[in-house]
Amino acid sequence: MLPVAPVPGPTRPVAPRPPDATAALVLADGTVFWGKGIGAVGTVVGEVCFNTSMTGYQEILTDPSYAGQIITFTFPHIGNVGTNAEDIETLTPAARGLVLREAISAPSNFRATRPLPAWLVAHGLVGICGVDTRALTRFIRDKGPPNGALSHVADGAIDVAALQAQAVAWPGLAGMDLALDVTCRQTYGWAETRWQLGRGYGSLEAPRFHVVAVDYGAKRNILRCLASTGCRVTVVPATTSAEDILRHKPDGVFLSNGPGDPAATGVYAVPVLRDLLAASLPIFGICLGHQLLAIALGGRTEKLARGHRGANHPVKDLATGKVEITSQNHGFAVIPDSLPASVEVTHVSLFDGTNEGLRVKDRPVFSVQYHPEASPGPQDSHYLFERFVAMMGSGR
Repeated sequence: MLPVAPVPGPTRPVAPRPPDATAALVLADGTVFWGKGIGAVGTVVGEVCFNTSMTGYQEILTDPSYAGQIITFTFPHIGNVGTNAEDIETLTPAARGLVLREAISAPSNFRATRPLPAWLVAHGLVGICGVDTRALTRFIRDKGPPNGALSHVADGAIDVAALQAQAVAWPGLAGMDLALDVTCRQTYGWAETRWQLGRGYGSLEAPRFHVVAVDYGAKRNILRCLASTGCRVTVVPATTSAEDILRHKPDGVFLSNGPGDPAATGVYAVPVLRDLLAASLPIFGICLGHQLLAIALGGRTEKLARGHRGANHPVKDLATGKVEITSQNHGFAVIPDSLPASVEVTHVSLFDGTNEGLRVKDRPVFSVQYHPEASPGPQDSHYLFERFVAMMGSGR
């Protein structure tokens, strides 16, 4: 493992670059993590976060909710299942880069069609390995997610002072609307169903309901879960008006996940959601969709000191007492006390007690903070898609 050079401030000298270092992650406070470059050559700037998932790195790297972020993987063995054309959540990854402990493992999986390093280069993703990710994770845990600049330079000629200046200058995710960067550009239909071993992805043949999904950065497996429960899906851009959504005559509306600050996205999204709420259609939101729905109902959101990113997060259903192990990726949360009396908190995190779900008492409207599509992650929460379908079937 290559050494870590702590640099408390810009006036402190930087420790000498190790001879074999071809990359560095420089945080806004001057802390430097040296390592070896992987993936594309270049420099990226973003918020440095960590993800505790043990599987699903390809799904994580292609999750649009990671726009503006550099992902630290706490699991050391990344790359061992290779990559393929099926395990993607969007065609163009929105993550800024990745940080690994070990060098990328050689692929050893029957579904692999391309090694991870080649896949990273093809998608322009900059990475670094050889980093003490435990130290970096503790840093994020104790001080919150920092801004950082990650540079992979083939000859190792890295300008640490310039990278720190870029990290300091980056404005951060608070107040940033990133949904516009990752949403679809035009309306399209979706009928692909969930993957099955030996069969691959299927196709919806006998739809029971029509759902309009508002794309704030939707993951593909969310759309597949909707299709697998009998929903023909029409996906619309994040800026679509309520009038245009209702023109599709949907049986229900789905609000997708997405990146950035919900208050910023809410400037244009919340008025639309309030019109949809007035139409009394069944509405189901997840992640950013959950946060935007809460704002539309009169609530507020806040940036978490430590975001939730992983596939092992326990969430309690307050109505049943059941604990679900969930997949999560968010840096903002709904403030429960800000919700009106007409809205009931339904789920809470057993990690830190933050809000993980809500429902409107007198309307067929509910949402969760976590990712029930389980890509990657456990499938404990697939029932939520069935709940949405049941609402459309009963009008509740």
